Amino acid sequence: MTETILTNRVANRRETTVTEQVSGIGDFVQLLKPRVMSLVVFTGFVGLVIAPGTLHPVLAAIAILCIAIGSGAAGAINMWYDRDIDAIMERTANRPIPAGRIAPNDALVFGGLLSLFSVGLLGLATNWVAGGLLASAILFYVFVYTVWLKRRTPHNIVIGGAAGAFPPMIGWAAVTGDVGAMPLILFAIIFFWTPPHFWALALFRSGDYGRAGIPMLPVVAGRRTTKAQMLAYTVVLLPLSVSPYLFGATGLVYGAGAALLGLLFIVSAVGVWREPDEAGDRRARQMFGFSILYLFLLFALLLADLAVNVGRL
Repeated sequence: MTETILTNRVANRRETTVTEQVSGIGDFVQLLKPRVMSLVVFTGFVGLVIAPGTLHPVLAAIAILCIAIGSGAAGAINMWYDRDIDAIMERTANRPIPAGRIAPNDALVFGGLLSLFSVGLLGLATNWVAGGLLASAILFYVFVYTVWLKRRTPHNIVIGGAAGAFPPMIGWAAVTGDVGAMPLILFAIIFFWTPPHFWALALFRSGDYGRAGIPMLPVVAGRRTTKAQMLAYTVVLLPLSVSPYLFGATGLVYGAGAALLGLLFIVSAVGVWREPDEAGDRRARQMFGFSILYLFLLFALLLADLAVNVGRL
């Protein structure tokens, strides 16, 4: 109870100081979570490029822009809703709203308008299947993950992580107007990648999550259970990531590269599992960094494989 009162006081104090500072363009850019957005945009771009068919370059650029704006809009609304807990977490305390640089209502309006704009523009520029998928991703992230799951269950990132898996399907649908087996596999890859990625972060930020009352797995189930779950997910991810090659959708460039990356991801998880809790979280930090590189390289391999196969035609 005392912690809740303190949290509210901190949040209120930060909000009352917003009028004393001038919001800059950089603050609104920060609301869009640009680092998260960059990976979202890249996976959406890959989905668009590898999709069968063609899309005018201008329309393709608009589609990627809409994915970026939609992702950022969801991030802005997430920051608006989470401003109370962001204020007491070291990792997020300097975000524009808890730091008092942007008023909460301004962030909500900003995120809402960008959501409507991105979905409407994508639907008009390409097709409404892509527009509907983008809308679903935004709504899922805001209402299912942020509002419903994040503060209630340690499965928050397991289920809620699906929001970040939509971009390849959106990019694919922008070209084809539908969703086939390949984009569903890419969705599944990101879905199973998300828990070990975020649990690695949660291990070395467990104090932050504990103070904020967020039931991340290390906080409610312990570090050992979290490490076991991380390892299990990386093991499942290996055959899943190689499946596009096994089903004949990609060539050997992707298949061999995906297998190697998957094995390295497992090795990283084993390192986290074997590291004693009293030794600190060096391995977890390394795995968190590698997980980002893993997903980027995995999707880059799809582009490389396509380039090699096209060159052979």
